[in-house]
Amino acid sequence: MLPLSVLTKPTYSQTVWGLALTVVLTACSESAEVAEVTAEQSSAAIPVRVASVDRRADDELLRFSTTSRVRQRASLTFQVGGVIEARSVEIGEQVSAGQTLMTLYSPSLQPAAQAAQFRLEQLQADKTQADRELERLKTLYDRGVIPLQELEQQATRAESLVSAVNNARATAEQAASLLRETQLIAPFSGSVEQVLLEPGEFAQPGQAVLRIASADQLEAEIRVPAHLTESLVPGQELTAWRSLGSTDADNSVMTATILDIGQSSTGQNSLYPVVVSLPAPLIRTGEALEIGVPRRRESALVIPMSAVMRSADGLTVFQSINNRVTRVAIEVEQLQGEFAVIKSGALQEGAQIVYAGITRLAEGDQIEVLP
Repeated sequence: MLPLSVLTKPTYSQTVWGLALTVVLTACSESAEVAEVTAEQSSAAIPVRVASVDRRADDELLRFSTTSRVRQRASLTFQVGGVIEARSVEIGEQVSAGQTLMTLYSPSLQPAAQAAQFRLEQLQADKTQADRELERLKTLYDRGVIPLQELEQQATRAESLVSAVNNARATAEQAASLLRETQLIAPFSGSVEQVLLEPGEFAQPGQAVLRIASADQLEAEIRVPAHLTESLVPGQELTAWRSLGSTDADNSVMTATILDIGQSSTGQNSLYPVVVSLPAPLIRTGEALEIGVPRRRESALVIPMSAVMRSADGLTVFQSINNRVTRVAIEVEQLQGEFAVIKSGALQEGAQIVYAGITRLAEGDQIEVLP
């Protein structure tokens, strides 16, 4: 019989199987812990903030800065070139319509006009003489003194002189018009704003030499986005404010009337011009103003701009339904500050949309709404 110590001592094979069983049990325990952690992470809600889709009827006035200017203004030019001979007005002086403001000297215009007039008078005298000669030859032809050929030649000569006289008259009128262009005439009553050339200086044809303006009618021009022009019409009244430095508090607010609305914009800023008339007795030329334009009259759905996402399918938002999010496509009409105006359709008034934490979301995720 073997001793008891020999009977209880484990064999080598038993030791190996024991170690293997321990490793297997440890691995199973670790897998169960990892699975439990993964399940907890997948079931955790993502914290976000949501906002409601609102419907607003915005009557807010947007103020656009501008300056007043005269509506009737002109930069006067000579249509012919020459040296300025005289100037009869000064800056700030009041002028009347038809008044001579400047005189131009051109050495060729006066002789050309006289030569054209002399040529016209000569041809008119030749035409008169030819008509008399034609009448005399008709009398001789009726008596049978001259042949018909001589009478026809004289008639042809008289007819050719008619064309020559008309041509000379047109030439004389053109020369006279050019001569009159040496006188700079005021097209309307107003005041002299600027003198660009002085007597003795040479003026090119079409070069501005004098600027005048009439203070009877004042206007201002503002530049507005395209969507604001849709609710504006000529004749519509807008509110205007004078500069803050004005001391006349009673006339700080006035009414401006829309005169013209631009229908296109070729500039880089895509803003459209709107011209309004101003009450002349209440304001002066060059004064700083602000013109109020209504932003929007009809009600519309608005959402925070931060909620809008751009995807391959277009603009979308995450809508919260029972604490789970779903992606909804939207169409933005315009921007109003930090809000976007959207078309009615997929989203209705009162719908909850995510505006903070959207970068962590995917379709169908569970969310936790933060206060």
